[in-house]
Amino acid sequence: MSKIEDFLTAEAEQEIVNAIREAEKNTSGEIRVHIEDSTKLDVFERAKAVFHMLKMDNTKEQNGVLIYVAVSDRTFVIYGDEGINNVVESDFWDTTRDAILAEFKKGDFKQGLINGILKAGKALEVHFPWQHGDINELPNNISKG
Repeated sequence: MSKIEDFLTAEAEQEIVNAIREAEKNTSGEIRVHIEDSTKLDVFERAKAVFHMLKMDNTKEQNGVLIYVAVSDRTFVIYGDEGINNVVESDFWDTTRDAILAEFKKGDFKQGLINGILKAGKALEVHFPWQHGDINELPNNISKG
């Protein structure tokens, strides 16, 4: 088994997908999780590349949020599109990172991701509330590389 397959159980993955659905229920924003073993690039640059690869920069309101995890490197990045970056408080991404990191340090990767997803969802809900006619622009599944 690879580190990616060991990182989350199938049940944990489903709980994370459910958290994404819950977080997106009251917002037009989009949240994705991408997990890969490692990156040779700067982790922020890799997250940015994955963001574009997943077409998260194509959302109507530029309100996509990616949680990128490089398992073997033991690192992650939360990458938000321009629309969300322009409206959240300056420390928002730091507090979201801390919510994830607190659980990761305990080895509870599932709960860390869920906490980050729900926190991002609350901010998206405030700044990009769901309106009649909004559609889910991106899949909710966890992508892997």
